Amino acid sequence: MSADETLLAGIRADLAAAADPVRAAQQQAYMKSALPFHGVGAPGTRALLRPRLRDWSPADREQWESTVRVLWDAATHREHRYAALALARHPRARAWRDVDALPLLAHLVTTGAWWDVVDETASHLVGEVLLRHRAGATPVVRGWATADDLWLRRTAVLAQLRHREHTDTALLTAAVEANLDDPSFWLRKAIGWALRQHARTDPDWVRAAVARWGERLPPLSRREALKHL
Repeated sequence: MSADETLLAGIRADLAAAADPVRAAQQQAYMKSALPFHGVGAPGTRALLRPRLRDWSPADREQWESTVRVLWDAATHREHRYAALALARHPRARAWRDVDALPLLAHLVTTGAWWDVVDETASHLVGEVLLRHRAGATPVVRGWATADDLWLRRTAVLAQLRHREHTDTALLTAAVEANLDDPSFWLRKAIGWALRQHARTDPDWVRAAVARWGERLPPLSRREALKHL
């Protein structure tokens, strides 16, 4: 089944009608985005589209995925990608957010390739799949930790941000250790963030991990990991 073109047209029209050119220029400069903004932003996009999405019921997995992909790939403004993430996270698509959805999520990560869309995809979408389908999703996410793509590796590190006591520390360890020697700010920051977040649940585990990694753990990652300890 093809994408829901009626919904897509409505989303695009809603965002265009809410445009704020002055704010749009500021947002594009701040985000260093090649795509222009409408001036609505991510929280504003979610709020604006909430009434329209409330009644949306995709007919099947194919229509849901196709609608997300079309809105994402044909985006002319950054808010189109924020809206695509809202469609991907739609409550009525919950049953389809499983291991078979991971190729779609990898596509969003690798083509989005910037923190605003990657981090939401990692912590909410990939994180949900991983939590609900641990056995099938773990090997995929573990593979992402050593992928050529920087943003897939960041996703592997951040995927368990919301897991708390359900965090798979073996997977977290593997994702961190695979990237300890990478000089990228985005990975060093992600490692620190993931450890800092898990420290809220298990501070002793994080202290021990930081001590075990010693000088291999970059200073930025260490500072973030121990920030609240």
